[in-house]
This record gives sequence, C-alpha cells and structure tokens, in this order.
Amino acid sequence: MKQAYPTFIATQGNDYLVYVPDMDIYTEGKSLADAIAMARDAIGLKGIDLEDSGIPLPQPSEYSTALEAARKDTEDFDYTTGILTMVDVDFTLYRRMLDTKTVRRNVTLPNWLNLEAEKAKLNVSRVLQEALMEKLGHHSSISRR
Repeated sequence: MKQAYPTFIATQGNDYLVYVPDMDIYTEGKSLADAIAMARDAIGLKGIDLEDSGIPLPQPSEYSTALEAARKDTEDFDYTTGILTMVDVDFTLYRRMLDTKTVRRNVTLPNWLNLEAEKAKLNVSRVLQEALMEKLGHHSSISRR
C-alpha cells in the first residue's frame, strides 16, 4: 500500500529538521534531499511497526489539518516556518526491502537434474529465487550472500 503524508521540513543552522504530524515523527537531514529520504525511512519504519502491532496506518491528513497539528507543537521548534510537502512511502515495497531473512525450504528434484546443476556449478537456491521472482512479477535484485 502506498501513502503520502504531509511533512514539514525547516532549517535550523545547517540542519533540516523534519516533522510528520500524522505519524508523530521527528527526524532530520543534512540537506533537503537527505531530510526527505530520512522522512521516508522514518515513515516506512513506523508504518511497519504499526502494522506488526496490529494497528492500522493513520490516514494522511489534509494540509490544513497537518498545519494545525504543527502549530500546536511549537514548544521546542516551529516547523511551520519551513516547507510543507508530501512524502510518499510504498509500505509493501518497504517491508520487502527490510525483510531479507532467508528461510529453508526442501525442494525435490529429479536426480539427473540435480547432477546437471552441480556439473554446471549452478546455485540451485539462487535459480529457484530468480524463477519465483520472475513468475511473481517481482523485479528487485536478490541479495548476494
């Protein structure tokens, strides 16, 4: 599922401070691009944590609602002095990117096919992963271990 959340980015000195009201997230970056990347990462992590806890993701608020939330939260820093932009996250893709643990599966092959694969020095596990990804229409790369 892909969502876009209103995000405030304001400078303080050389830093870019980030506030995402819908997720109650604060982060920062060294440049505007870095701040957006940090916001996307923080939203993705928080979203996955919420999903894993059985808590639904918050719906992105309208600009006016986000602005109102930021105005209420000016005790330490006034984020409304910066820009208000939308930061999108594909939570399904983000989860896939983070969930890189491997699982063991038994696979039954005809002996002749196994022998041919060994002769060709093929990594049967990698070939199976590539075939499954192609079959499922996933085009991300397989991590090399």
